[in-house]
Amino acid sequence: MNKTKSMRNAFGEKLANMAFNDEKIVALDGDLGNSTRLNYVEEKKRSAFLQMGIAEQNMVSVAAGLAATGMKPWACSFGAFMTRRAYDQIVVQVDQPNLNVKLVGAYAGLLTSNTGKSHHSLEDIALMQTLPNMTVIAPGDAREVVRAMEAIAAFDGPVYLRLSRDETVDFLSGTDKEFEIGKGQLIEKGEKIAVLATGSMSSRVYKAIEQLKDHGVRLTFAHMPTIKPLDKELILSLAKTHSHFITVEEHFTRSGFGASIAQLTSEHHPLFVKKIGIEDTYSQCGKDADLLSYHCLSTSQLLENIRFIYEEVQHE
Repeated sequence: MNKTKSMRNAFGEKLANMAFNDEKIVALDGDLGNSTRLNYVEEKKRSAFLQMGIAEQNMVSVAAGLAATGMKPWACSFGAFMTRRAYDQIVVQVDQPNLNVKLVGAYAGLLTSNTGKSHHSLEDIALMQTLPNMTVIAPGDAREVVRAMEAIAAFDGPVYLRLSRDETVDFLSGTDKEFEIGKGQLIEKGEKIAVLATGSMSSRVYKAIEQLKDHGVRLTFAHMPTIKPLDKELILSLAKTHSHFITVEEHFTRSGFGASIAQLTSEHHPLFVKKIGIEDTYSQCGKDADLLSYHCLSTSQLLENIRFIYEEVQHE
């Protein structure tokens, strides 16, 4: 079996099958179907595909109207365009009335295949998790995309699904199991330090954790595909049995996934939280591997950073 599959291909295939079997599901495209793979829906069931053009605000408004009539709209564009351009519509027309609209941010985060910094969505988690009724999901691999979509389809309410363009995300252990919104997955058990990651970064973090074993370093690792609501039970149980957390995300460290972990633990069980992600700066145009290196997020750099923190903790 292949060790990897494109998230966007898995998304397009799954949504096409869902729309084919459910007459209420419709896909709204922001003129990016070939990139996001919404064109799979168009090919399989033309009547379930609505081409909205490069007009994200209107697309969200139409999705809200469809949801108000009992339809089940999935609106998809690049994460940067979906969240930043249509934010007022998302707040007023989707989140405030708590409508059953699924918002999909494709090409989310940093790895957008050489499209440049205008297409990076490094603040979308912060924007979407702020909204009271919004659920925020960032699957770790293509298998989890499919399982998450099944759970999202069964959930009545607004959801933001964050998908990476990265074609090299390896499968994580356990992601072929039933997906439960609000639950994380404990993959490795270690001592003192727990590393928590989300989305496409989880695969790279897991590789680093596995390689650290060769250096005699055994750390706890938890993959957190649901960013909102967080798995409070898992996080606080780890906080009680570890002295330090390291969080890793493909997003600004300010107000992102790690910041939410730090806020939760500070209120219930304070401990040291080191947030690894994009620092307070915009990125550049470049290939994925170059951008990862630029922000110290490659597997080798994560390994060295985590090992450095581990050695500091050992000498405390």
